[in-house]
Amino acid sequence: MFKIELPRHLTRKVWIGDIAVGGDAPVAVQSMTNTDTADIEGTVEQTYALWRAGSEMVRITVNTMEAAEAVPYIRDALAKRGCNVPLIGDFHFNGHKLLTSVPACAEALAKYRINPGNVGKGSKRDEQYAAMIETAVRYNKPVRIGVNWGSLDQAHLARMMDENAQLAEPREPDWVMREALITSALESARKAEEIGLARDKIILSCKLSGVQDLISTYQELASRCDYPLHLGLTEAGMGSKGIVASTAALSILLQQGIGDTIRISLTPEPGGDRTQEVVVAQEILQTMGLRSFTPMVVACPGCGRTTSTVFQHLAQDIQRYLRDQMPVWRNHYPGVEEMNVAVMGCVVNGPGESKHANIGISLPGTGEVPVAPVYVDGEKTVTLKGERIAEEFQAIVEEYVQSHYGSAQAPARNKTITIHPAS
Repeated sequence: MFKIELPRHLTRKVWIGDIAVGGDAPVAVQSMTNTDTADIEGTVEQTYALWRAGSEMVRITVNTMEAAEAVPYIRDALAKRGCNVPLIGDFHFNGHKLLTSVPACAEALAKYRINPGNVGKGSKRDEQYAAMIETAVRYNKPVRIGVNWGSLDQAHLARMMDENAQLAEPREPDWVMREALITSALESARKAEEIGLARDKIILSCKLSGVQDLISTYQELASRCDYPLHLGLTEAGMGSKGIVASTAALSILLQQGIGDTIRISLTPEPGGDRTQEVVVAQEILQTMGLRSFTPMVVACPGCGRTTSTVFQHLAQDIQRYLRDQMPVWRNHYPGVEEMNVAVMGCVVNGPGESKHANIGISLPGTGEVPVAPVYVDGEKTVTLKGERIAEEFQAIVEEYVQSHYGSAQAPARNKTITIHPAS
């Protein structure tokens, strides 16, 4: 796979448990549970699933006393399963009460997420915000100050709107809204430092649901601070809409070196798999050449030459197999995440793509001889035929991983595996 080194917006490094964010650290992937945190078993199961899928941090809602009291038990249950993923507490409205009333929660969490628009109103706002920051200082915890356009501090926004209206040439309301997000984050960070939170304990985010608004806001925010930045298109939506919108926004910012952690805020389908947002985040980073998480499968889209669906099933099966193996492989076969597999459908591009792959199979298209040559590191090694092509090819992939990525082996060439369909 082609790898590039993009310039990075210069930020400070913040440690969240054992995960570094900012500085020269790679862009980290995080996700969030949608369980009732008071449901300890359910939250543990979903957190564990997100971690196995590759979420390097997991955020959980802490909105009630029962949820706060459950947090240390969730942390302990995960540790017993060998999962030490950092847990981030998501606080709104009553975080000051929960953090001060349940010290075990405050201590068990690896990071707090505070929304400046939801920490209180009027005279209570500063007091309640200070209580949360003081707790973070007491337990040496980092804080993400996360401003959302849907819950922006209305008093702050109204003040800025009034100031803008008094200008000789007032700005557009959209600009004022974006500026209100940025200044809310920066002023809240300054207050946190005044209270005693170290500068290397602060991460900022300013999340919106519009692609162009998000890009403009983060470009401006990055130009005005050196805090690590968490990226995410809030309320991105469901299915392809959420994936496309998030990819469009985050890819532009990442290409400009902006962003230190990302989350893809997809609305899951009813009963859908929460881990999809982790997969999408990983694939954005991997297809951009920024990180590698799992072997990539290249497959052709099919055409009139590929009337059989064999290559489609094989590509799907191999992709699922590779991802399912990664929780084990990443510990035993370092470098395997950079392997590439390509599944193609006919002789037009099949052999050529296969030769450019670590492993490639060129399945026969319509009217072609019903055999499937396999290429390993550019050399044709075997021709598969019959009813067990998929199983035999999977066995070849498994053997390649063991022989090329074991601890005693030198890293294999970073190539692509190509598979072409049979008729």
